[in-house]
Amino acid sequence: MILPWILSALGLVILLLAGDALVKGAVNLSLRFGVPALIVSLTIVAFGTSAPELLISVQAILDGVPSLALGNVVGSNTANVLLVLGLPALLATMHTSECNTRKTYRFMIIATLVFIALGLRGVYDWIAGIVLLTLMAGVLYDAFRQTRTHRRANKAARAAAAADCCDDDEDVEGADPDMKMWMILAYLVAGLVGLPLGAQLLVTNATIIAQTYGVSDTVIGLTLVAVGTSLPELATTVMAALRRQADVALGNVIGSNIFNLLAIIGIATMVGPIPVDPQFLQFDFWVMLASSLLLLPFVYFGRDISRLWGVVLTGLYAAYVLAVLFCT
Repeated sequence: MILPWILSALGLVILLLAGDALVKGAVNLSLRFGVPALIVSLTIVAFGTSAPELLISVQAILDGVPSLALGNVVGSNTANVLLVLGLPALLATMHTSECNTRKTYRFMIIATLVFIALGLRGVYDWIAGIVLLTLMAGVLYDAFRQTRTHRRANKAARAAAAADCCDDDEDVEGADPDMKMWMILAYLVAGLVGLPLGAQLLVTNATIIAQTYGVSDTVIGLTLVAVGTSLPELATTVMAALRRQADVALGNVIGSNIFNLLAIIGIATMVGPIPVDPQFLQFDFWVMLASSLLLLPFVYFGRDISRLWGVVLTGLYAAYVLAVLFCT
């Protein structure tokens, strides 16, 4: 039974490479049209790093394993806060006290509460999908409204006028001011082709692994698939921490979590309904909400994510995974 593990790993590698290509293409195309760096971090980069989750969720529903799709999103959101912010903090303190991400953080908490409330209905159907996508449209409208305001306020000094605490286009993951248009298009095509291919490989073989070891699709989605699809966020956040760009790190995690809940599940419900396993209602939804609330001191009270906090967050994630594997 080694082959499913090898093919799952191959699918994951393809997903990560394709997601990175999509981020590079989308970021540089957006910057060509004058979108500020901070807005790109909170929207384009966040969506690009969430692309694997989208393709995984859609493929899982098409393959008749919707629990894997929901587990992927819920597990990814928990991993994004505890693991993706925890591990980089072990390498270098992230000075989140210098950032102003309060508005997007409020969006994330609202999205989480609405998502859980809809889940209490027992299924995410097309009605829930419309609600989620409507909220996503509101978030995007606010982001583009900020962009328009930014461009009007400072047309002459775009690089020096990023709102909050992000500054140059070069600080955005994947940005290259000298990239040719044909290369931008090549990255976009590679991403759009590679993502569904990688998703197909990973979902198919992760399902085989689950069946072989008698593990539920929900558990596989919450652990193996969730961690795998969170690797783009982890890579982006590690680099941001090493470059002392806490704004990009925090903005990427918050933005990705918003996209996961609103856009990914919203779009996936248009492919088919997603029943809610009782395990989510009893445990995983509330862990996801609690992990989101853990960001409160960093967003509102000027706390930095120190190495000690890195140990705490990473330890909490390890405890969560153990609980999922052995106590559910």
